[in-house]
Amino acid sequence: MELWGVTNSGKVRRQNQDVFKTLYDDEKGVAVLVVCDGMGGAKAGNIASLLAADTFMHHIGKYIEDAGCIDEIAEEMSKAVVAANTAVYEKSARKDEYAGMGTTLAAAISTAGGEVVVNIGDSRVYYATQDEITQVTRDHSVVEDMLIRGDLTKDEARFHPNKHLITRALGTSRIEKPDVFYLDLSSGEQLLLCSDGLSNMVYDDEMFTALQQGSDVRECCENLVDMALSRGAPDNVTAVVFRK
Repeated sequence: MELWGVTNSGKVRRQNQDVFKTLYDDEKGVAVLVVCDGMGGAKAGNIASLLAADTFMHHIGKYIEDAGCIDEIAEEMSKAVVAANTAVYEKSARKDEYAGMGTTLAAAISTAGGEVVVNIGDSRVYYATQDEITQVTRDHSVVEDMLIRGDLTKDEARFHPNKHLITRALGTSRIEKPDVFYLDLSSGEQLLLCSDGLSNMVYDDEMFTALQQGSDVRECCENLVDMALSRGAPDNVTAVVFRK
């Protein structure tokens, strides 16, 4: 197992409101990855993303000591997301400067029994085999809803002016539950977690090439982020790669 992450504020924004956290238990063969992309202004977005990531990892960190079957892991991941949502929501309610803050969250856990992915918002998880890359998560966004209805093509969706408008986020409502996905990675297969600062700038096939050509997961992450930066990177950019 290998894992690595890289985050960058990008070429335009002065503050990086993306946060990623990883946890690896070599003895148990368990890896945990999470990416959060904050929103809510300069003072609040970074608070929301860091609080959500820390809360999620704290909850999961205690649980993986006694990790059970894959269904139990999925349940605990959902509980961790609920806890993260509560933490952000309650903090936003206590101070005016934090009012309305929120964050996306995309997370994955890999165990010997398989992988579980959860998400809220438009941070994504991709699954790469030796032959192809697949987007596991579905964006919770206005443009994604339009795409599903057939109102837009994929190319139109990519450059739509409302692409940044998300329909679900942690901290914006009292109760928020994630979408949950199950995977079963084979040795050498990879997961990519990223903020929209990467997925908006780099096409899926380019991601696949970067994942295949990287000698290790660190190089994969660095190449992906560098690609976004070379194209102007108007948003914060984060890439976290896990190779089983």
